[in-house]
Amino acid sequence: MGLILCWAGRRLIGVNKRYRLLGWTLIMRGCLDLLSAASFGPEMYEQWFVFTSVFKVLSMLGLTYAVQDEIQQRYARTIDSLSHGFLIRDRRGYIHVANERCAKLLGFNSAEELIGLHVCDLLPNLTRDMADAYFRYFETEGVQYPISNTATVTLRNGSRLPVELLGSPYIERGRLFCLVQLLDISERQKKDDQLYQAARIDPITGFFNRHALSLRLTEEVEKAAAAGQECAVLCVDLGKFKRVNESFGHAAGDELLRSAARRLHRLLRPADVLARFDGDEFIVLIPGLAPGSAETVGADCASAMIAAMGKGFELSYHAISVTASIGIACYPQHGTDSGALLHNADIAMYEARKAGRGEQRLFDDDMNAAAKDALMIDGALRGALAAGEFYLVYQAITNAHTGKLTKVEALLRWNSSLLGPVTPDRFIPVAEDSGMIVELGTWVLEQACRQAGRWKQSVLDDVTISINVSAWQLADPAFVTLVSQALISNGLSPHQLELELTERVLIDDAIHVQTVLAQLRALGVGISLDDFGTGYSSLSYLTQFHLNTLKIDRAFVMDIEHSERSNSLVHAIIAMGHSLGLQLVAEGVETAGQASILEKMGCHYLQGYHISRPISPELLLQFADGRAGAAPQPYTDYAI
Repeated sequence: MGLILCWAGRRLIGVNKRYRLLGWTLIMRGCLDLLSAASFGPEMYEQWFVFTSVFKVLSMLGLTYAVQDEIQQRYARTIDSLSHGFLIRDRRGYIHVANERCAKLLGFNSAEELIGLHVCDLLPNLTRDMADAYFRYFETEGVQYPISNTATVTLRNGSRLPVELLGSPYIERGRLFCLVQLLDISERQKKDDQLYQAARIDPITGFFNRHALSLRLTEEVEKAAAAGQECAVLCVDLGKFKRVNESFGHAAGDELLRSAARRLHRLLRPADVLARFDGDEFIVLIPGLAPGSAETVGADCASAMIAAMGKGFELSYHAISVTASIGIACYPQHGTDSGALLHNADIAMYEARKAGRGEQRLFDDDMNAAAKDALMIDGALRGALAAGEFYLVYQAITNAHTGKLTKVEALLRWNSSLLGPVTPDRFIPVAEDSGMIVELGTWVLEQACRQAGRWKQSVLDDVTISINVSAWQLADPAFVTLVSQALISNGLSPHQLELELTERVLIDDAIHVQTVLAQLRALGVGISLDDFGTGYSSLSYLTQFHLNTLKIDRAFVMDIEHSERSNSLVHAIIAMGHSLGLQLVAEGVETAGQASILEKMGCHYLQGYHISRPISPELLLQFADGRAGAAPQPYTDYAI
């Protein structure tokens, strides 16, 4: 036993200097055991017993200390190895244990600096009352542990640190302590902020998205209701955005959205809200307005925005002209909740868009009725073409001098199985808004050319057939190919097809339209400007787009007999058309007197109820047979 104790003491001295005293104690006890075995005498029994007892007690105490110290060291190393801050505080708030991570988080050099400090010494903004209140949680029955709290603490160097505190009770020798973990949640907060951004901020413009705008609008409506104030909601739609994407790519489209958003935002007050709602549509919220002022403020803001958008943008080294159509709805006049206000502003925006680019409209109840009608028409349109509900009628266009039928206009009609007969002025705008106009226009082109092909062996063998074309069709990359195929498959000469465009189609995307019209002219197809005088009437269109035919709107023709002003205006249009080498067609001719005046003015063609109503292909053929070979004569009523 003595040898074993000596060997153990030597090992302790060599392995760990902290246990040197214990090692020498074991060696001394081992030596005493060896001496006792070798020279133990009865006369020294009492002294020997005292010495051995003392060394036994010292060695036992030393071993106990060593075991406890090892446990404590393992405990301390475990705490220090934690990736989170860790401390133990007592009831009064003083720290008994802390790890290195806790010290670094709180701006201290080492864990030893924390021992004995009060928690208020660690966190400058923490008061003793707050520290005591936190500890009382652990004395409350029924509390679920760990207790979790988040806070942003101010450190000694003035920086701010977001942390999560996980507290649990800890009892040692009958005393209650608080064991607290400190978790640095800076990265988590960054991710939360990113998620917040993704949920509420539009990634392209950096302004609110649809979700955030809806929440904010709900808040502002509640505030306005409580304070007796008003709000204005503006729905802003940018024209030509789709074509920018198609012509220059989505990167240019995104840059256009950013530039437009910044330009809109500069016009707003600090309290106003701008949001990108969808695609090229923005919503502007103007809150906190005095009673009775919302409509005026909204209209003034809309006018400023339309003017700002009209200045154009520079994208990819190209000057891009952009227009805005704006609808306005006000709280409480046009809705008492966010959903109704957004819906009604959107309806008003569509009305503004139908009126022409660069327009604004204030919502009224009639618009809501029109929107519901449009919704019903949109639903019925979906399967109408496949169900064979559409058909074409044809209106004669005769030579003003000879009365011979040389042209016809194909007009689309719809007899819905759900809604009954639906007039073009009701379903055409809905088809344009939904994009279905492209499919309908393709069907009209094919059907009209097929009918002209059927007339080949009749008196109408060389008739020119005129069809209306929308801006959506011209934007379709396959449109020119469709026209060419329709002519070839039906054996028609290109001069037998004339495409009618409105002035609005020409200005929506002048560069693209010029390109498409040049391709159509290369085919030999005629181009006609419809309803001249009722739209923008820029004379530059007549030379810029190299048109073949000019159609004088019925609004001028109807008063030509009784209004000197209308008579002079029509005369001027005809003279201008002659000087530009254009063919002239007068629409809406309803009396023999109108026909006679137009013929004397030099108008080339006449179209209207005085000549013929829109009729079926069979009736039109009969009408043409009656006209064939007839000698020129004063006009009488040829209406069918």
